[in-house]
Amino acid sequence: MPSSVDVSKYRRPDHPVQPWIVNRWSPRALSGEPIRQDELMSLLEAARWAPSSFNGQPWRFFYARRDTEHWTPYFDLMGEFNQQWASNAAVLIVVVSRTTFEHNEKPAATHSFDTGAAWQNLALQAGAMGLVAHGMQGFDYEKAHQMLRLPEQYAVEAMVAVGRPGRREDLPEDMRKREEPSGRKPIEQIAFEGTFRS
Repeated sequence: MPSSVDVSKYRRPDHPVQPWIVNRWSPRALSGEPIRQDELMSLLEAARWAPSSFNGQPWRFFYARRDTEHWTPYFDLMGEFNQQWASNAAVLIVVVSRTTFEHNEKPAATHSFDTGAAWQNLALQAGAMGLVAHGMQGFDYEKAHQMLRLPEQYAVEAMVAVGRPGRREDLPEDMRKREEPSGRKPIEQIAFEGTFRS
């Protein structure tokens, strides 16, 4: 798991689940070191095996490795807050989904849902490999769509910074206090038998 943080200090599941689910979190502290191409391919391979409606596999992952010609255009998509910490990422990824089915061009109602499953696979694989995969929404979606030259039936979903864990002390001061695993709402606030209850 990324970093030397003792996740059990912050997270205790109320019911039995696999430890690798609870231990996955999203640090911002990255080392700036590169990751190997085969490591990146393992992350994308994990995403590839996610479930999807009609096996449509609507997810697309566009990426830029650090110190390549693609890095700056990807980096410039992000807002200032995310640029502060993601500058030490090894790879930046833009996650995209196809909003229509390829076999008939009809609307794919679950394109975002399915692509979210692929992202989760990638995030869990990163955790298992001791890497950080931090998803974010703080970037320019329209600019990303244009930069990637996406056809109109593709939607930009999120960005992800991937890299090796870094040191909390190297983050800007205002981010250091947030550099710990977050908790979760109890099940009774997110799951309901029957109808809606507030």
